Amino acid sequence: MPAHHSTLNAPDGELHRFHFRIILAGIAVLGALALLATRFFYLQVVQHDYYTTRAEDNRISVVPIVPNRGVIVDRAGVVLARNYSAFTLEITPSKVADLEATIDGLGQLIEVLPKDRKRFRKLLEESKSFESLPIRTRLSEEEVARFAANRYLFPGVEVKARLFRQYPLGPIASHAVGYINRINKRDLEMIDESELAANYRGTDHIGKTGIEQKYEFQLHGETGYEQVEIDAGGRAIRSLSRTAPIQGSRLTLTLDVKLQEMAEKAFGDRRGALVAIEPATGGILALVSNPSFDPNLFIDGIRSDDWELLNNSPERPMLNRALNGTYPPGSTFKPFMALAALETGKRTPGQAISDPGFFNFAGHHFRDDKKGGHGTVDMYKSIVHSCDTYYYMLANDMGIDAIARFMGQLGFGQKTGVDIEGESEGVLPSPEWKKRRFRRPEQQKWFAGETISIGIGQGYNSYTPIQLAQATAAVANNGVMFRPHLVKYITDSRTGEKTMIEPEPMRRLAWKPQHVETIRNAMVGVNTQGTGARAFAGAGYTSGGKTGTAQVFSLKGSEYKSSRLKQELRDHALFIAFAPADAPKIALAVVVENGGFGAQSAAPIARMVFDYYLLGKLPKGAAPEDDVEED
Repeated sequence: MPAHHSTLNAPDGELHRFHFRIILAGIAVLGALALLATRFFYLQVVQHDYYTTRAEDNRISVVPIVPNRGVIVDRAGVVLARNYSAFTLEITPSKVADLEATIDGLGQLIEVLPKDRKRFRKLLEESKSFESLPIRTRLSEEEVARFAANRYLFPGVEVKARLFRQYPLGPIASHAVGYINRINKRDLEMIDESELAANYRGTDHIGKTGIEQKYEFQLHGETGYEQVEIDAGGRAIRSLSRTAPIQGSRLTLTLDVKLQEMAEKAFGDRRGALVAIEPATGGILALVSNPSFDPNLFIDGIRSDDWELLNNSPERPMLNRALNGTYPPGSTFKPFMALAALETGKRTPGQAISDPGFFNFAGHHFRDDKKGGHGTVDMYKSIVHSCDTYYYMLANDMGIDAIARFMGQLGFGQKTGVDIEGESEGVLPSPEWKKRRFRRPEQQKWFAGETISIGIGQGYNSYTPIQLAQATAAVANNGVMFRPHLVKYITDSRTGEKTMIEPEPMRRLAWKPQHVETIRNAMVGVNTQGTGARAFAGAGYTSGGKTGTAQVFSLKGSEYKSSRLKQELRDHALFIAFAPADAPKIALAVVVENGGFGAQSAAPIARMVFDYYLLGKLPKGAAPEDDVEED
């Protein structure tokens, strides 16, 4: 019986277990459905806004619209830098399977020169793979049409309309205006630090030198944006909205480009620099560094052979000599030394010395350029006839500390603050400077004999042409010094409002008017009866000036004869001047490298500049060289 009972109950147990499994499975299914419903609710209700935005982002692309770069003009409105639109053929490397094959294929349709390939490879090294890079620029309409008909054969390649920078006057004023070039990693770091990355989306170029660099953010403008609907293949369907870009500001410079062009021509093929300043404002009228370069070469990315030619040229055309070239001032230092003597009470105008042709100091003869000397020499004669002995003695009497203090007020040995990057400081010698300059203790000591050469603008003296021009302008303007500047005002492209770059008096030097008058009268004497008289003979105005010669290497007591020396060993020629003498409108400094005497090659250039600026006279060619053997 028990066995029979067990058999009868067996189906009931299995049925119970089966029901239990069914219930468990049902609970599992219901739980899964509940989880799925909860997830659907979370995604479709709670996260609705988030995923709607994501979907919208996938459907809508925001495309930056690069603004027109601001125009640069001279004081009369002559255009120095502008923009124009042209078509470029561009490749996005990340979208191209075989880059070389694609370029070869494009070359069958449109001419792609070896220089284009070189530039493309260089850009490829500097850029991110998802950026589009130009393989050809400035396509003709025929070339655009030819590519458009075969567009389907070249995925990742497209024609774009881009704005190009142009410098209509080529090399003229190129060191002042500067140039733009493609943005590199260092530029990107600068943009990020300035927190302007959003404004540079889509921008390929940036100012690299000169005004283009210094006023980059004003010239760039504000980037616009366009919302474009795209399909699954990433192709644009239609424009949804557009925020127009804002063109960069217009810069009006203090430069007189006709004066600039004439001054550059005056140099001919001679190396050197000229800076002309308006004494009453500090506005730079001309800034010449010769030889120059064509900034148009850099816009698309300069070709390697062009860069090699510019960078390795012994003429160094890329060096801005006006701001970065440093030269001993030679005798152009003497008017400032004489003014220092008057202001410190070390000399009076009528106080005279007897010049035997040398100054003896501790058994060493510091000789004058004129054999036998100049005889009896007062301050006026010391400047007009450039008597070295007078200034040897003056430097010894003043001492290096007093000289350094006075010259420091004039801006020597320090940056002027001109609105171009990369200005050199030069060297204003002093015992403190020598301690910083040299490492060994025996080199750091200042010797009294070193002060003697400082007095005639030699020794450790080394200044930039713009420093000499600024100091000359200060004398012409009775001690009121302005910061030299190139931008006159900035015009807002939206409102037309002009922001003036106000003249900035750096300092008002408390010179006695009679002392300034003494120096200016002596400088007038230089151009009427002294070392500058031949260059300014017959001028229709009165000017003041001072010639100078700077040694390139030591003669070690031998006589200087330029005809016996290689050109690169000849002295530098310098000249500082202002005009008209009674109410100066222009002050300048000229340096001609290896030009010999200042009266010989630098003063004639200044004469041509003054003739044009004051009288409107246009010269036929380069300034002549006078056969003069004295400064």
